[in-house]
Amino acid sequence: MSKLEVIVLNEEDARVAEASGADRLELVSVIQEGGLTPSYQMIERVIEAVSVPVQVMLRPHSKSFSYGRTGLMEMMNQLETFHQIGVQGIVFGALTVDGELDQDALRKVVKAAGKQSVTFHRAIDASNDPVALYKTLCRTDLKIDRVLTSGGQESVSEGVGIIKKMQDVEAVSGPVIMPGSGLTLENIEGIHRTLHAKEYHFGSGVRMNGSYESGIDPVKVKAVKEKIMR
Repeated sequence: MSKLEVIVLNEEDARVAEASGADRLELVSVIQEGGLTPSYQMIERVIEAVSVPVQVMLRPHSKSFSYGRTGLMEMMNQLETFHQIGVQGIVFGALTVDGELDQDALRKVVKAAGKQSVTFHRAIDASNDPVALYKTLCRTDLKIDRVLTSGGQESVSEGVGIIKKMQDVEAVSGPVIMPGSGLTLENIEGIHRTLHAKEYHFGSGVRMNGSYESGIDPVKVKAVKEKIMR
């Protein structure tokens, strides 16, 4: 039985997603730029609105996945506030300007996150070698719980081959591989038949009209959940 994570933008999204069967939520803002850190007020409202776990995006800008000292300090300050308002998990990723894993930034953020669950996001898909980066994330001292990926491609459908290579590593010992990007009610059955992933990540694919400008469609969420439970 696979778990379903759904992107939410506000407390109404969160309530509908939870009521329709989502196992976990990813809260972001500015989804048009790939998702940035939401306001503290929105984080509090969403956490109060649901009982399922909420992962909060920790990403100060959309220019790249590389963060200088100023960006890193900003995220450290945000993490302090996250602790105060009860954030259960974060979604984070960092690369060097050369497209490799920024281990220094990752270690600092993970240490500051403490007991919060950590998802390494699709920065991995912008790296030089997603499989090699995943192998590095398997190191126990990095304490990554899951990795959101489309296999280095725009969508999971295109990156299935790479994701399967990651899953070969995951099977030995590694963070949970969570396919995400371009997943829809129409393609999830075939993708699930191929990957049998432990978790899946849905965004616009479970929204009315397939658009973030519309609300979450409870019928789609329930239907997706049924398909990944097989």
